[in-house]
Amino acid sequence: MSAADGDKVFAGSVPRLYDTYLVPLIFQPYANDLAKRLAARPVERVLEVAAGTGVVTRALAEKLPERASIVATDLNQAMIDQAMAIGTKRPVEWRQADAMKLFFPDAAFDAVVCQFGVMFFPDRAQAFSEARRVLKPGGTFLFNAWDRIEENEFADVVTQALATVFPQDPPRFMARTPHGYHDTAVIARDLKQGGFAEPAQIETIAARSRAALASDPAVAYCQGTVFRSEIEARDKAGLAGATEVAAQAIARRFGPGPVDGKIQAHIITVKKS
Repeated sequence: MSAADGDKVFAGSVPRLYDTYLVPLIFQPYANDLAKRLAARPVERVLEVAAGTGVVTRALAEKLPERASIVATDLNQAMIDQAMAIGTKRPVEWRQADAMKLFFPDAAFDAVVCQFGVMFFPDRAQAFSEARRVLKPGGTFLFNAWDRIEENEFADVVTQALATVFPQDPPRFMARTPHGYHDTAVIARDLKQGGFAEPAQIETIAARSRAALASDPAVAYCQGTVFRSEIEARDKAGLAGATEVAAQAIARRFGPGPVDGKIQAHIITVKKS
């Protein structure tokens, strides 16, 4: 399995740890932002792709009017299972689906939403083309993507810390994939290649990432992401030790806790003409 293929696999205990640690640490503020933006638009049928463990889905279920139906999908069934176990305020249709090959008919949705998923798509223009295909004319594609890793302090510190543990072969998942699609000119180009003729609106928004202890971001990144498989591939028994090194690095930079670091992401809105 290539690194790119492995970056899409969220299984085992990762979905639970992802939801317990990463969701409140970095995803919740931007999920609330996306839901608020969409709630300001007249939508009746919404598709979410790469829904993960459902942080945006839950926000949409709370903020959208009752008349708006929500279909939430993800490539990984384990993530959907975790999302369904948590539940939503009102009924949501959960489906396993590949954003690259959506099985929904043309012009089926008023909006397509994606929270920090586009970075994982192997062919973003193709995925954007699929989002456009299932949108009604005038429909909205709303998504976000992380800015460069240097603008996201906990992710950057953990990545640097793991490089000291494995200097010959540093784990690079966070820089390679979640923070690897930060060039807004490239995003605009891919949207155009995906068939979106209207220019995209791109905003860059900073927020704060907070945790009670320095160990919380370390566990979040080392055990609740694909970093885990990268660490275990290098040292099968090294996960706890690598997590501790990351926690010590965060404590040196931000104190033992509570810790507070910068996060930054792009929010992209584009309409189907």
